[in-house]
Amino acid sequence: MPRIEIRWHGRGGQGAVTASQIIAEAAIREGKWAQAFPEFGAERRGAPVRAYTRINDKPIYTRAPITSPDIIVILDSSLLTLKGITDGLKKGGLIVINTVKDPNEIKKAISREDVKVAVVNATKIALETLKRPIVNTAILGALIKVTNLVKLDSIFEVIKEHFPKRIALPNIECVKKAYEEVKIG
Repeated sequence: MPRIEIRWHGRGGQGAVTASQIIAEAAIREGKWAQAFPEFGAERRGAPVRAYTRINDKPIYTRAPITSPDIIVILDSSLLTLKGITDGLKKGGLIVINTVKDPNEIKKAISREDVKVAVVNATKIALETLKRPIVNTAILGALIKVTNLVKLDSIFEVIKEHFPKRIALPNIECVKKAYEEVKIG
């Protein structure tokens, strides 16, 4: 596996940092090398947040922010209006986004026909399952479905280990629903 670099964009409270850590830990459990780290400023609930994940089958020595990602994950579609959200995305790269829009609408909105777009209504899934708009585990389900970076079971193990059972089970359900409902264009 070549090195895969993921840049996460969300808002404070949506779980972008946690999602980046969950997938990194799942990759490590599968014998891969991985790292996850946030980029913090004066973050507060609702403010734009970035996080980064690298996965490789070889050791990873760099800790620099990811400027040319293979994948961009966007937990809040309103962030598309911010300058630079999709900057650096490699040709043929992938955007996974929480939205009700069609993948082709997103491609037009970002003026990039040279990338793949996967969409999932993670907010709806989170509200139905968690009763809160915390979309990180739903977006993970979509990401895993379209990339196969790690196995679903590895994600489930990490969630079970890090969250109390009453929180882990609904989050696992979010992952499963998004895995089934994601659409790629």
